[in-house]
Amino acid sequence: MDWIKEVLSNFLQQYPKFRIDFWVILGFIGQALFTMRFLIQWVASEKKKESVIPVSFWYFSLVGGLILLAYAMHRTDPVFILAYLPGNFIYFRNLYLIRKKQPSVQLPTTQQEKRNLCY
Repeated sequence: MDWIKEVLSNFLQQYPKFRIDFWVILGFIGQALFTMRFLIQWVASEKKKESVIPVSFWYFSLVGGLILLAYAMHRTDPVFILAYLPGNFIYFRNLYLIRKKQPSVQLPTTQQEKRNLCY
């Protein structure tokens, strides 16, 4: 355990401005979500033995991208903002197109149909 304290102490001496606060944690969460999309796409492709992009890829892209955009805006970093702003429109558009393609769900109207829904 002493080696951990030593490593952290050396790190903080080398980078005295480094601070962990809410925004840094939020940035790490956003980056983790954004990175998860690649893992999801890789696993889905391996299962099918072909390149596929599951719907969850777009959700992780959108949520991670929005969190990273909020982090970039908080930091007022124009390069970071421009890096994540356009992608979110593309992720949202892909989710919209996927949802639009799915058939609408019809609710049961008769008692028999309602009973058939019971597991």
